[in-house]
Amino acid sequence: MAVDGCGLVCKYILILFNIIFAVVGLAFLGLGLWLRFGENTRGIFGIDALNSSAFVIGVTVLIILGSIMLIVVAFGDYGACNEKKCALQVFAILLFFLAVAEFVIGGLAYSNSNTVGLRLGEFYTTLYSLYVSSQDPAIGVTLAFIHNSLHCCGMTGVPLVELVKQTCPKPNGVLEHLVMPNCPTTIVTVFDSRAPLVMGIFVGTGALLITALVCAIVLLKQLKKVHQDITTYYSSVY
Repeated sequence: MAVDGCGLVCKYILILFNIIFAVVGLAFLGLGLWLRFGENTRGIFGIDALNSSAFVIGVTVLIILGSIMLIVVAFGDYGACNEKKCALQVFAILLFFLAVAEFVIGGLAYSNSNTVGLRLGEFYTTLYSLYVSSQDPAIGVTLAFIHNSLHCCGMTGVPLVELVKQTCPKPNGVLEHLVMPNCPTTIVTVFDSRAPLVMGIFVGTGALLITALVCAIVLLKQLKKVHQDITTYYSSVY
């Protein structure tokens, strides 16, 4: 069935949305599976005392979120490309629940910014310990990304004694050759001070999901109209 006007625009918006969603979902799922089954990290999941740690929870969330995103993409892409109403209906329902979850999580992250910051600091500490014990280059790249993004250096912040100084950013000024901000404290401080920005990201993502939901509804209405027109035409002919 061919659609035109707003329906056609919405169809291509949904296809573009699903491509972006698929890339992000694959990245989350891939990172989560690598952290879950990697040679240097999978042992953590076999320790009962660490089953509630921020690292284990974070990895589990990455795997679940990546999987859900790919399921959403499967329905959305199939429904939009093949103009299938049933698949688009499932896609719209999933988008609605995801959008609601984004708004709720954004609000919770904002209201509990200090607790979330501490959890992220704990997650960093686990990565730090894993790198010190294994020297895994992939974990080293992750640490370097965190260090450069937040301009901090390891657990101590003292380049001369820091065990992961090779992943630290270049010092800004003379004093930073002696001491830099340490990462656990920086993570808590940054998250707490930028809690409104974090909430804005969640709300913005929710708004994007709502936009895709509206496009899915518009496309569904167009498909229903086209189907009715075809049915009316054949009824009049035969």
